[in-house]
Amino acid sequence: MTTKENQIEQRLIGKLTDLKYTPRPDIRDRESLEQNFRQKFEALNRVHLTDAEFARLRDEIVTSDVFSAAKTLRERNYFQREDGTPLHYTLVNIKDWCKNDFEVINQLRINTENSHHRYDVILLINGVPVVQIELKTLQVSPRRAMEQIVEYKNDPGNGYSNTLLCFMQLFIVSNESTTWYFANNHHQHFSFNADERFLPIYQLADEANQKIAHLHDFADSFLAKCTLGQMISRYMVLVASEQKLMIMRPYQIYAVKAIVDCIHQNRGNGYIWHTTGSGKTLTSFKASTLLKDNPDIEKCLFVVDRKDLDRQTREEFNRFQEGCVEENTNTETLVRRMLSEDYADKVIVTTIQKLGLALDENSKRNQTNTQKGKPTYKQRLEPLRDKRVVFIFDECHRSQFGENHKAIKEFFPNAQLFGFTGTPIFEDNANYVQIDGTVGSFKTTQDIFEKQLHAYTITHAIDDKNVLSFHIDYFQPEDQNGKKAKLKPGETVSQQAVIEAILNKHNAATNSRRFNAVLATASINDAIAYYDLFKTIQAKKQAEDDSYAPLNVACVFSPPTQALAKDNDTLNGKNVADIKQLQDDLPQEKADNQEQPEQKKAALMAIIADYNAQYGSNHTINEFDLYYQDVQQRIKDHKYSNQDYPRKHKIDIVIVVDMLLTGFDSKYLNTLYVDKNLKYHGLIQAFSRTNRVLNDSKPWGNVLDFRGQEKEVDAAIALFSGQSIDKAKEIWLVDPAPTVINKLQTAVGKLETFMKSQGLDCAPEQVANLKGDTARAEFINHFKEVQRLKTQLDQYTDLGEEQYAQVEQLLPEDTLRGFKGVYLDTAQRLKAQQGKDNGGDTTVEQLEFEFVLFASAVIDYDYIMGLIAKFTQKTSKTIVTRDELIELISSSANLLDERDDIIAYINSLPTGQSLDENAIRDGYQAFKAAKAANDLAVIAVKHGLEPQALQAFVDTIMSRMIFDGERLSDLLSPLELGWKARTQAELALMDDLLPVLHKLAQGREISGLAAYE
Repeated sequence: MTTKENQIEQRLIGKLTDLKYTPRPDIRDRESLEQNFRQKFEALNRVHLTDAEFARLRDEIVTSDVFSAAKTLRERNYFQREDGTPLHYTLVNIKDWCKNDFEVINQLRINTENSHHRYDVILLINGVPVVQIELKTLQVSPRRAMEQIVEYKNDPGNGYSNTLLCFMQLFIVSNESTTWYFANNHHQHFSFNADERFLPIYQLADEANQKIAHLHDFADSFLAKCTLGQMISRYMVLVASEQKLMIMRPYQIYAVKAIVDCIHQNRGNGYIWHTTGSGKTLTSFKASTLLKDNPDIEKCLFVVDRKDLDRQTREEFNRFQEGCVEENTNTETLVRRMLSEDYADKVIVTTIQKLGLALDENSKRNQTNTQKGKPTYKQRLEPLRDKRVVFIFDECHRSQFGENHKAIKEFFPNAQLFGFTGTPIFEDNANYVQIDGTVGSFKTTQDIFEKQLHAYTITHAIDDKNVLSFHIDYFQPEDQNGKKAKLKPGETVSQQAVIEAILNKHNAATNSRRFNAVLATASINDAIAYYDLFKTIQAKKQAEDDSYAPLNVACVFSPPTQALAKDNDTLNGKNVADIKQLQDDLPQEKADNQEQPEQKKAALMAIIADYNAQYGSNHTINEFDLYYQDVQQRIKDHKYSNQDYPRKHKIDIVIVVDMLLTGFDSKYLNTLYVDKNLKYHGLIQAFSRTNRVLNDSKPWGNVLDFRGQEKEVDAAIALFSGQSIDKAKEIWLVDPAPTVINKLQTAVGKLETFMKSQGLDCAPEQVANLKGDTARAEFINHFKEVQRLKTQLDQYTDLGEEQYAQVEQLLPEDTLRGFKGVYLDTAQRLKAQQGKDNGGDTTVEQLEFEFVLFASAVIDYDYIMGLIAKFTQKTSKTIVTRDELIELISSSANLLDERDDIIAYINSLPTGQSLDENAIRDGYQAFKAAKAANDLAVIAVKHGLEPQALQAFVDTIMSRMIFDGERLSDLLSPLELGWKARTQAELALMDDLLPVLHKLAQGREISGLAAYE
């Protein structure tokens, strides 16, 4: 530890002591940690355990399962004592976390035999280690900090899986001036390769979203004893379905506190302005579940405004806590659950339509009941009238909300109403033109909910990188002279021109179809016309060019209920009711369906038939909801690689009218094509479908506007930017292409200057001549910035020919591909050194490689096999040489684990022999198997073993995905070595076997192997 790190550590311990933590310099190893835990455990549970009982208890609670440990920490647990008596215990005081003992320890070392890593600072609650603080002297890269901690967790002897450290809930990383934190989790939730994904890492912020970065300020706001207890007990969520721990973001916590305080003090209504994509469902879930334990509250209803959101919200709530809400199949079920005294029915998710029917005396069902002398829903709900009922509304700003809001207030005078909205209704956007041309009016959010309790605007979210900014391409048609001009207000573009533009720009917009898109149209007739025209134009392109890969285009709009009602189908009654409920929030579609309903029905049936033929499904218009759900799921399934989920199963573009433009989330939807008029909240909601964060392969949400709506965009930004109106456009919208080209020019210039400073030309082949890891690390940082900017420019849809030429001149494609290949080679070499003793040089340790920037959506296994087949066929259409093929594979991070084998296979192929793709695939698999067997035979000879015996040993491991140490001893027994020599022989053999086993495992975990790593 450096002097500076020690000083930071001592200052932190001093700060925590001021916060009433007890410093424990005597706890430095596993034994003292366990002894302290035992004392605290026995005092809390008023029990004295024998040594044997404590050892058994410790072995029962210690687990490598992060999720299981987190549950044990928060629950009452059972232990059977030696005399058979039961002990119901908790590890901490779960009723009042403030009353636990809070201690701080530092420089703990768990296992000196296998691990030389010391833990800087650990916080104990009742003797249980729950927070680890890693201190740095250099600039903290949050992503690299997370990666390093994951590497610590993978170290042999690290203690996270076989000691009390398994209860770690949070990791904090700080260099004192900057502080980040994130939740502990299973290994599968962290991935730093070409498929990069990892859980959020946060900076603390105050209620106005000002960052609290300094470690001591962070300690005051986050690590105060009761606050930390609340963070762990109240504001962490255990997602059972994914076995994942989540800690709520600061703004989510402030919103929940604001609602809970408002209810506790009975201070009327309020609303939370949290932008679309900021996790409103989690915030509302946590608010609802905290209210579940409030005895003053009779019921808590979470109210959404559409059936699909009812399902989506219920699934989300149950994802956070299994079985916490049930489906209300109809209004009768809702009323019955509202009257139920069962604890499970205290929180109810429902639609505003069902709630409205329950309170509407004039509804058909209520009138029928009155005629039969039965009580109406409203009469049955009478016992709840004067009770305190809490209603939490999600985005309820539709025209039907006003009447329902009035009915709720009249029937439940003691109710408190809370609203969540990403796009509040202000005076400016309260009026709207209805389908019949008259002007309608929404109630403003303040009219309904009285006061704003907390705000986290889209400006905050983009600034925090919780959602992405937007790249907006305003389509400019060419005139007769080939010049481009902006569209005038109200001017429209022909559908033919729109489709041609989409087909030209789609690959760039979606990063070579890695992502998918929505085309928003102005009417159902437009949607149908677009769908038919896409089919015609793409069929023509295929006829002209057999290599053209058509886009998979789907279309979804609600069917005309009056046409469906004529069908004599048993499912039809429910189907029509479902569609009517959906159409309450689809005004354009509802109005369109009044005209020529039979034609629209026939068109939708034809669209669904095409869909069934494309995807092998069996949907019908009479079960429209299942079709709609399938479309949504297929958009989300774009996340899978083409190898795992073939491209033919994916959707590239979905044509819509009103559907999917609000409430639908998919990280793999990145583009919106707009051929309809949008404004204010409708515009922001639609644009926000594209801006969910994934990784650096998705730098922003893409919008291609074919209606010239720049003024409407500016007005929406001004209205919804919150308090940062002046710089809002700068935050919301990406830099224009010329600015990014200038940045690329600067980055390429810095790379050239660096190479020259090393006495080398700026060429890919010269990178191998760099001397020392510090120089190689500098190359990594320089070229990574070049590639990041190139990845961004590749997704600009508004680059002109001159700009394309400028980028190509700066960095010709062949040169770029060469640099990408040497980058990946160099990165792999340096990554292998991270975590090892580098003589005090931290340059390599701090490197982030971001392989995701070098992963191609095009160059995958199928693509390469197809190219190799073309390479062997010596026809006039051969498009790639052996060297070009090898260079292409070397430049992509997708095939890092297999590229050496693929390149060796390509070099082994005879020239002049034509092979089809199936022969290439079979040949490659046979080649790979033979090469693996040969590699194993070489290892066997090197270590004096029989090749067949070693092959059988490896086959057994791979069939069971379990490494058995005893079988390793059996393998070496013919060598008749003493125990010391045998141990050395085992370790030497495993050094050679580990890379082979990892390669064969293809990312899967081999149980028991970690002990040899």
